[in-house]
Amino acid sequence: MKIAVIGLGYWGPNLLRNLLAVGGFEVVGCEKDEKRLEEVKEMFPNTSYVSDYNELLEDKDLKAVAISTPLGSHYTIAKDFLENGKDVFVEKPMTKSSTEAKELIKIAKEKDAVLMVGHIFEYNDAVLKVGEIIRSGEIGEVQYITSTRVNLGIHRKDANVLWDLAPHDFSIIFNWIDSDPVSIATTAKESVVNGIPDVAFIQSTFPSGMIVDIQVGWLAPSKIRETIVVGSKKMIVYDETNPQEKVKVYDSGVDIEDPHDYGEFLLSYRSGAIHSPTLSTREPLRTELNHFVECIRERKKPNTDGYNALRVIKAVEMAEESRKKKKIITL
Repeated sequence: MKIAVIGLGYWGPNLLRNLLAVGGFEVVGCEKDEKRLEEVKEMFPNTSYVSDYNELLEDKDLKAVAISTPLGSHYTIAKDFLENGKDVFVEKPMTKSSTEAKELIKIAKEKDAVLMVGHIFEYNDAVLKVGEIIRSGEIGEVQYITSTRVNLGIHRKDANVLWDLAPHDFSIIFNWIDSDPVSIATTAKESVVNGIPDVAFIQSTFPSGMIVDIQVGWLAPSKIRETIVVGSKKMIVYDETNPQEKVKVYDSGVDIEDPHDYGEFLLSYRSGAIHSPTLSTREPLRTELNHFVECIRERKKPNTDGYNALRVIKAVEMAEESRKKKKIITL
């Protein structure tokens, strides 16, 4: 079996490295930039390369491809390989519109091909542990979630900060809370490059009444990857940048006591124990690509399939529409 990695720029070499480590098949690299291709050849000399992905379309030994090219090319490349009966993995966001996503889902179904999106945080043990805790009922009903995903750079030419970073947060939240937002309001700003927002604030409401606040940005003095989940019983802090304790569960909250003579209510603030569950140190990307290979071999539906990608893309589209129209967008 042969698998190709299309696009060896910023993220592609990570896909190449992990697929080579998974083993059991031949890996081919593809990059149209000749200078970059030579650099990657030096990094991974023991594999084969091509500069044009069209050379691979008719390769009968090629079973699947992993696409890590600029967003605008995802749809075309994925469509070409799906129509040729190849299984396809596409980095997030899968496409730049829900219309394109629906078309890829349709083609994959017709060709009985595996279609998977690279929502890497859904293969992150810390994220999975938070979801497990939420679904267990330990923290009670989720009241709100606030997430901050900021750093200094990288300013992209092919996608603004909403399309670059917000898919991570939406995919994580949908993994935790199996529900779609009923409204989204976005405020964004173009601080560096005209026409490309580099900071955005997204407020979402859900059918349960839960609210979610997401901040994404390329213009911050430090890297922050923190999400706070507030439940009616307990609270969770997920900090991806913490090397030892990525997840902390706080037995904290506010209880209402019986009213006194004047009809006033008394609030009892609870600040109890803090628990940090033990997590695996396995690399999420390795887990993700192992899952892709497993789906190829066993003809299984990926955990992050085309419909998973479509759900996230629709949410980002709502956020983008809100930004452009400067109003709340409702379903």
